[in-house]
Amino acid sequence: MTAMIPYGRQDISDADIQAVVDVLRSDYLTQGPAVPAFEKSIADYCGAQHAVAANSATSALHIACLALSVGPNDKVWTTPITFVASANCALYCGAQIDFVDIDSRTYNMSVERLAEKLVHAEKIGNLPKVVIPVHLCGQPCDMAGIHALSQQYGFKIIEDASHAIGGKYRGEPIGNCRYSDITVFSFHPVKIITTGEGGMAMTNDAQLAKHMQLLRSHGITRDVSEMTHAPEGPWYYQQLDLGYNYRMTDLQAALGLSQMRRLDEFVTRRHAIAKLYDQLLADMPVITPWQHADSYSGLHLYVIRLKLGDIGGTHRQVFEALRAAGIGVNMHYIPVYRQPYYEGLGFKAGHCLEAEHYYAEAISLPMYPGLTEAQQDKVIEAIRLATEK
Repeated sequence: MTAMIPYGRQDISDADIQAVVDVLRSDYLTQGPAVPAFEKSIADYCGAQHAVAANSATSALHIACLALSVGPNDKVWTTPITFVASANCALYCGAQIDFVDIDSRTYNMSVERLAEKLVHAEKIGNLPKVVIPVHLCGQPCDMAGIHALSQQYGFKIIEDASHAIGGKYRGEPIGNCRYSDITVFSFHPVKIITTGEGGMAMTNDAQLAKHMQLLRSHGITRDVSEMTHAPEGPWYYQQLDLGYNYRMTDLQAALGLSQMRRLDEFVTRRHAIAKLYDQLLADMPVITPWQHADSYSGLHLYVIRLKLGDIGGTHRQVFEALRAAGIGVNMHYIPVYRQPYYEGLGFKAGHCLEAEHYYAEAISLPMYPGLTEAQQDKVIEAIRLATEK
């Protein structure tokens, strides 16, 4: 049986393996020098003042919300076309969540829909405390537009850039926090670089960074300058806040630090794959990804939309035919509010119409640096067979 071509996968080199082995042979497996070195590598690359490593992007989103004082009775808005963590992080804090519909071309949060929703929210005294735009597939949102609205309406911004490290917005690296308070990256194995599991919160605010560092490690400090009174001995530490065990290990950080050396190479390769897909799909009944002129996508995902009126099957039939042909396509994403848990909070189908249209047509094709042209040809042939009338 032919092996399935996955929609995404890690690229691990001998140098990556050696970096992890070196940590295994060192004195530090968990909290050692690799974590701050990895943080500095990301901060330097992005041009941000501070980077706070965590054991996942979900954890990073959670402590980002907490650092911005999100709590009960606060409102947080995000996009419905994202992984559930982008919304769950607000619920962890006891806040209320809502969703802003997407742009029809980028599939990111629509600035126009956001502006309309803010006008209404201001009238009824229900403005959000935080807005979490998500850089879907690696393409940045219209951050200048969202930032301008934040200045007008007074909300904070967390960029969920889980898909987007290595990308650029208006010629500058995503993650520099020029238009946000905090930016979060993911290093899950299918992402652009990996630490196995892991995430990073970027910020230019020293107090936010210090608070997130505290929260990721049980709320505990050993820094005498932060303590409420003089230490009782050299063993002494204090818990200053209700924190979590969200720390990244040195093993993970060493892998990430090694992967960073190939980040630009990975993104360049992803762009070459996307360009070939664009060419091969040009005459097929699908809509290929549109890229805004202001953006240079990290291209974590390559999402097509089916022209359902021009094909010989349903969305599900095409998806299942591709899987049966050994193409490990995926769906990114089901609108979050359509999940049973969120429906239990009162959300209903039709809450964001453009997101619903997207969901009815979208399929993520294989996209990772090791994907070969022969494998891309196989993907294209499978799409041709699955969509022909």
